[in-house]
Amino acid sequence: MKLVVLLLMILAAPAFAEEPASTASLSPRPVVSEVINPQFSDPNVYVGIVAARAETDLGFPLNGTIAVRLVDKGHLVSKGDVLARLNPEDLDSDVRAAEAGVDVATAQLRTARDAEQRARELSARGVDSATKVEDTQRALTAAEAKLEQAQASLARAQDMRSFATLLAPQDGAIIEVFVEPGATITAGEPVVRLAETGAREIVIDLTEQDVANLEIGTGFTTGLVSSTDVTAQATLTRIDPVAERTTRTRRLHLTLSDPPLSFRLGALVRVSVADSSEAIVSIESTAILDREGTAAVWVVDRDTNTVSRTSITLGARFGQRERVTSGLSAGDEVVVKGINSLHDGQIVGRRVTP
Repeated sequence: MKLVVLLLMILAAPAFAEEPASTASLSPRPVVSEVINPQFSDPNVYVGIVAARAETDLGFPLNGTIAVRLVDKGHLVSKGDVLARLNPEDLDSDVRAAEAGVDVATAQLRTARDAEQRARELSARGVDSATKVEDTQRALTAAEAKLEQAQASLARAQDMRSFATLLAPQDGAIIEVFVEPGATITAGEPVVRLAETGAREIVIDLTEQDVANLEIGTGFTTGLVSSTDVTAQATLTRIDPVAERTTRTRRLHLTLSDPPLSFRLGALVRVSVADSSEAIVSIESTAILDREGTAAVWVVDRDTNTVSRTSITLGARFGQRERVTSGLSAGDEVVVKGINSLHDGQIVGRRVTP
């Protein structure tokens, strides 16, 4: 009986061995891919903040103690307005000392001129020697030089005295205050931050994937979050070259074109790509074949479920994504993982999202 059972198992073994191979041939491998969908075909809406195009930290070019600060956060100022003053006691003393130095040098110069004139008169009458005249002339030259030096010291002391008053270099708004009256500061230490109110922009922070689908010159439509009917047009003018360390986002700067007054500094706005902007295509860097030669990707044809090698032209790189300037279009399905194990015309299975 045992011999019969063993014989039946041996005869059935080939049938069981062939079944997995047959099943495998009917189930092509799935592929991790992404479908090219240009950013502008389904525009995202981002939230940004209205900011000044230029912000300047203002401080004194010398050490001192803040005597008075005439502005606070949120104040609007005009060019030439006084923002703060240093305690002027030490500077006033320097000016008085320099003025005294000029008085002394002036008196010495007057004495030297009189001595030189008398020496020339005596020499003309034969009473004094020519050597004496030369000595007085040298003393006169030295006295003139000392007066010039004293006048330069006075001008410097007066300039330093003028630096004790901090003036607004342009119209703007105070958006930050760093020190209070009575604080001792060093030269160059910021006292206030001034934001220019004339030129405004919108700043938004986006992932590198979103940034890869945008280009300098892209037009945006913007609207206030608090009042959706208040809108303005903006243009992408700058992308920060370095990603923020903690969030790994890039900051984009959109210049506003004649914005309404309600687009105040710090206001929240919604921005979206304008319909007239040109579409940008980008893909994952892991999808690219033969980077050193002619760059290519595997494109899936879902009519036949096969892959074909397609040449592309690459543009700028943003993190793990790269722009494609030619070779791909909206709707193309591109394999992004396992690209080195495929061959032209290979049948593939269902799509798996990355």
